[in-house]
Amino acid sequence: MNKPDQHSPGGPWDTYKRFPSYEEANMARLKLLEETEKMQVKVKWMAKTDTYAVKTRSDPSIEIERLLQEKRELKKKRKQRLQKKRRKK
Repeated sequence: MNKPDQHSPGGPWDTYKRFPSYEEANMARLKLLEETEKMQVKVKWMAKTDTYAVKTRSDPSIEIERLLQEKRELKKKRKQRLQKKRRKK
């Protein structure tokens, strides 16, 4: 578990829709979870507007895997360039 002073990894949360009651917001959250497995969905109380917001973001594990794949591709390209330089000598 994360400590209270640490924030969870992942991208920013986007507001999907606002609802006047928690029950409506939770129903929308459950519907979104059924439709997409690669998303995180939460219900957040917005005190300023007295509404509940349903917020979404892509799953951080997918984002981490994408970044690792990009890093591997860059490493592979660097290695190929180095091999070409060694062959020329």
